Amino acid sequence: MTGTAAPPRYDRIGHGYASTRRQDPRLGARILAALGDAHSVVNVGAGTGSYEPRDRAVIAVEPSRVMVAQRPPEAAPVVRAMAQGLPLADGSVDAAMALLSLHHWDEHQELGVRELRRVAKGPVVLLTCDPEVSGAMWLMADYLPEVAELDRRTFPSMERLASWLGDDTQVETVLVPRDTPDWTLMSFWAHPERVLDAAARRATSGFARMPAAVVERVVANVRRDLADGTWDARHGALRRLDAYDAGLRLLRHAP
Repeated sequence: MTGTAAPPRYDRIGHGYASTRRQDPRLGARILAALGDAHSVVNVGAGTGSYEPRDRAVIAVEPSRVMVAQRPPEAAPVVRAMAQGLPLADGSVDAAMALLSLHHWDEHQELGVRELRRVAKGPVVLLTCDPEVSGAMWLMADYLPEVAELDRRTFPSMERLASWLGDDTQVETVLVPRDTPDWTLMSFWAHPERVLDAAARRATSGFARMPAAVVERVVANVRRDLADGTWDARHGALRRLDAYDAGLRLLRHAP
C-alpha cells in the first residue's frame, strides 16, 4: 500500500460492483453453513462485503479503495492489506473465508491460502471456479476463449487448492441459478443478452481484464447471433433450465 507498488487491480476494474454483484441468499446460506458456529471471521478480498455474515464479528481485508468505497455503512470495518500478509495473529479468528478472490492473488495464491489457515482456528472457506468447467460454457467456448485461457492460468485446480488447505478438504459444486442477483460471469450462462450490457460486463473481472478490441468483438458477435437466431439454435435449451453448473465451487477445510 506504500512506495511504488502498483495499485490494487480492483482500483482499476472495480467500479460499479455494488449495483450488479448483490448477494444471492441461497449462496449466502451455503457460505454461512460452511462457516459453522464461528463467532469471528476474517473475509479476505472482501470487496463490497455482499456475503459477509451480519451476525458475527467480521474483519474485512480489502486492498482496493474503490471496493471499500462501495461497502454499505453497516458493513464490517476494513483493513487495507493483502492476502499474503494478513496483519493478524496466529489463530486470532474462528474462521476465514475468501470468495471469488484468490485468482487475483497472482503469484501469492499458495501463501495467501496458508495465511488463511494460519489465522483461523476453525474452518477455511473458499469460493472459486473450476476453469475447465467454466471454460466449456458457451460464452468462453464460442466467443471468449481469451477468458478461458486466462482462467486456466489464474484459477488453481481443486486438487491444488486441496493440497494447500490440507487433508479432508470438502469440494462442493454450486449451481448458478437463472435468477441469481449476483451477476458473475458464470451467471451469463442463462442471459446472453447480458453480454450487450456494459454495466454487467464491467462488473466481471473476465471482461474487465480484456482488451477493448476483444470485448468489442465478443459484443458484436453475440449481438449478431442473437438477432439472427444462431445463439438460440445452438444454446436455446439453456433457457429452460433453472440452474446450471458453470464451474462455481465451494471448498471447506476444518482442522
